[in-house]
Amino acid sequence: MAMAFKMATTGMWVADDCKNSFMEMKWKKNHRYIVFKIDEKSRLVTVDKVGSPGESYDDFAASLPTDDCRYAVFDFDFVTVDNCRKSKIFFIAWSPTASRTRAKMLYATSKDGLRRVLDGIHCEVQATDPTEMGMDVIKHKAY
Repeated sequence: MAMAFKMATTGMWVADDCKNSFMEMKWKKNHRYIVFKIDEKSRLVTVDKVGSPGESYDDFAASLPTDDCRYAVFDFDFVTVDNCRKSKIFFIAWSPTASRTRAKMLYATSKDGLRRVLDGIHCEVQATDPTEMGMDVIKHKAY
């Protein structure tokens, strides 16, 4: 039987595959990104899409819907000025202006519960359009 993690403040549940996919990304580097969605009927946060390790940030940005909210995590690899390879996991709360007001409210109130389940996030970005989560924003927060 699958286990889900309850987010007490909103009555939402986080499906097991959310945490499992995140751990695979964090420790095994099996995924470049994971996109999560809320199923309003079942009140469950589930995995919507998973990006392979070879996919780019542009692939990730293109995978987000233009008219609905999502949560996402992106594993950003970079090299520091000291020539050290590093990786930071970004949590992105995507809430485009074209999405429904109810969806925006639901995602805003459920965000902290999902973040608690996903242990190991380094940075957070909240975006309503692609320019607010562009590569320049990611690089600035990573360094």
